[in-house]
Amino acid sequence: MRIFILGNASRPGVPEEAERLGPFLREYCDIVLCDLHQQADLSVLSADLTLVLGGDGAILRAARQMGYHQTPVLGVNLGKLGFLADLSPVELRDCFPCVARGEYRVTRHLMFECVVESPGERRTFLGLNEIAVQTAPSFHMIELELIVDGEPASRYSGDGLIVSTPIGSTAHSLSAGGPILGQDLSAFVITPICPHTLTNRPVVDSADKVYTIAVRRASGAFLVIDGQEHVPVTVEHTITIRRAPVSFGLVKVAGRNYYQVLRDKLRWGEPPNYRDEPSAGA
Repeated sequence: MRIFILGNASRPGVPEEAERLGPFLREYCDIVLCDLHQQADLSVLSADLTLVLGGDGAILRAARQMGYHQTPVLGVNLGKLGFLADLSPVELRDCFPCVARGEYRVTRHLMFECVVESPGERRTFLGLNEIAVQTAPSFHMIELELIVDGEPASRYSGDGLIVSTPIGSTAHSLSAGGPILGQDLSAFVITPICPHTLTNRPVVDSADKVYTIAVRRASGAFLVIDGQEHVPVTVEHTITIRRAPVSFGLVKVAGRNYYQVLRDKLRWGEPPNYRDEPSAGA
């Protein structure tokens, strides 16, 4: 097996963990590249698997770094939540011999292309989680129009709008009141941020449609891709989101499933922390 090792060197413990894991990993595979600053051009290299050290943010950066040459990702959590990077370093050591023998499965997930256009300029971004168009200083309310497959859908006045993939549905969209989507769905969820009307609610629609956001009124706004890329936008900009021609591969090892992750990471389904009931006769 040939692997890339990617990670966020600015995260505490990531360089040290990469150094500790190196000799162990070399017993089972060839390390093609170790890039903890995520600056290498991966389009000229090939591997069977990408090991990402850090947190979910490191995985989002790795997905964009791989661009249109995606390699299945196995994430090792050295961050806080680790929703995508759900293995600890100890768990990695336990399961990697099986991974090296090919005893794992790869789940495929929707990625998006986001095209930002204004007079004389066109930029394309690839992403995994979501795009958000949101207010910027001076933080006045902005007005956006959503157009789906060329047909006007709705106008939103408020703090912004999120278009999320199923993978991203447990991130910014969830915090803004959006639903949790099954990660294997072929859909986008459109979630308004603090809409100034009671009739605006999150919408789930097909990933085979093209979604365009036009900025109709804003004293300042930003397009944010995966919480990491920030692009100033004005009323002269349009933002188009569509399914990317590539998908993101996530390595799954035995004993891990989506609902387990929801329970473990989001404490999903746990009862409220009630106070102890007074004993009888007290």
